[in-house]
Amino acid sequence: MPAWRQGLAWSALSVDYQRILTALADRDRLHQGPLICQEMAALFGMDVVPARVEALRSKAKRLVARGWLAERQPGRFTLAAGVSGPGGAS
Repeated sequence: MPAWRQGLAWSALSVDYQRILTALADRDRLHQGPLICQEMAALFGMDVVPARVEALRSKAKRLVARGWLAERQPGRFTLAAGVSGPGGAS
């Protein structure tokens, strides 16, 4: 997975990662604040069980490490500063 940089399109990421970014972009657009992994699992129609939640948490943490997401409070994810819509434009 590539590190985020200005102008990099979301299409550079796998569909699973794009889905997380899209959910958080929607939350941001609606001013709903951070999303936790249990909420993500439910939003994606998954069973909210530890294995699914931990898989999402692992993906979200990878997105944080690569600069796509921010985790200002433990377990609460938002888009990182500068990351915008799917086209990559800010």
